[in-house]
Amino acid sequence: MTKSITRLNSTDSNFQAQLKHLLAWEESADHDVHQRVLDIIDNVRKNGNQAVIDYTNQFDHCSVTDAAQLEISQAQLKAAWDNLPADKTEALEIAAARVRAYAKKQKTESWQYTEADGTILGQKVTPLDRAGLYVPGGKAAYPSSVLMNAIPAKVAGVRELIMVVPTPQGVTNELVLAAAYLAGVDRAFAIGGAQAVAALAYGTETIPAVEKIVGPGNIYVATAKKLVFGQVGIDMIAGPSEILIICDGKTNPDWIAMDLFSQAEHDEDAQAILLSDDADFLDAVAQSIDRLLPEMERAEIIKASLSGRGALIKVASLEEAAQVSNTIAPEHLELSVENPTTLCEHINNAGAIFMGRYTAEALGDYCAGPNHVLPTSGTARFSSPLGVYDFQKRSSLIFCSAEGANTLGKTASVLARGESLTAHARSAEYRLK
Repeated sequence: MTKSITRLNSTDSNFQAQLKHLLAWEESADHDVHQRVLDIIDNVRKNGNQAVIDYTNQFDHCSVTDAAQLEISQAQLKAAWDNLPADKTEALEIAAARVRAYAKKQKTESWQYTEADGTILGQKVTPLDRAGLYVPGGKAAYPSSVLMNAIPAKVAGVRELIMVVPTPQGVTNELVLAAAYLAGVDRAFAIGGAQAVAALAYGTETIPAVEKIVGPGNIYVATAKKLVFGQVGIDMIAGPSEILIICDGKTNPDWIAMDLFSQAEHDEDAQAILLSDDADFLDAVAQSIDRLLPEMERAEIIKASLSGRGALIKVASLEEAAQVSNTIAPEHLELSVENPTTLCEHINNAGAIFMGRYTAEALGDYCAGPNHVLPTSGTARFSSPLGVYDFQKRSSLIFCSAEGANTLGKTASVLARGESLTAHARSAEYRLK
């Protein structure tokens, strides 16, 4: 197994080229998918509920005859919550409380200040009026994602949160519905795919249009989100899951192997990389991979991920590891070292940073508190995790006193006339003393 996982050394003359090749990821542009999604969006815009019903029956093999059947009632959400086993109830409550506590720290408030001449400048922060949450259905059911997407929206003050979730053959995932109840989802609809994204973006007779759509989905959902962007906001277009671990060679190699598995098991395109300045430790982790892999329920997926996109990389030092990490800009970064705080000072690009030997990335996926919706495919160079700020708008405030208008007007007049915008200049000049 480990013979097929890439082994790199930063001292190799072609290391940068090898690293670039390892990181290369571009989801194939499927023009057929693009056109099909365009057609779905156009049909939903024109025909509303009927188009959504037709697609739901076609793709999810349901037998819906009326749009009212698409809505999942609050009573159903509550029933799912009430019927949960005690251990799952407790786990969801703990996770939700931690996500909410962290989100409250992120909330931005309005502010302003007054200048000497009485001019007031500031920023008014307001929540989105309505947001849409896409939740995968069927086998890929993630109640943790419901909490991570819904709770920041509610903390931000979003008035109405609309959830859409496909229900293949009409089967609902009770854990997802329970999480939706706990997180405060206001309305839920049993629809999925590009048609659900289109319905959220443009609205139908039953499904209200939203200002922003968040949440993961398949290629049809991702393509639809790209195509409706501008009509509505979106969170991000996520690529395969990633983990990068920097280790000084003193963590149990079994722990590190399992941390690599934890992302590799998502799908064959997931990427798991280990950087270490200790060659013997890399060998030990390789042995742990071989020994532990047969125990894994998703062994074939993990094997495909590690052999296709995984790597064990020897670096000269932990400082060099940080440099390589900044080039990769990983979704998840583990600093499994003696002094993670010191090393963290060298990290500029990462979606989430897990510090110390005991901080498994999996804790962040479920219950640590920070959001698990993170930038992938190197976009951590310029993007941030999903947060309360994604559900808030900022408006600039400018309140000029007469004296302030006189002072600023003179400056504005000079600049406006320099740009040959006479009306701008005269508008400011009218208010000069």
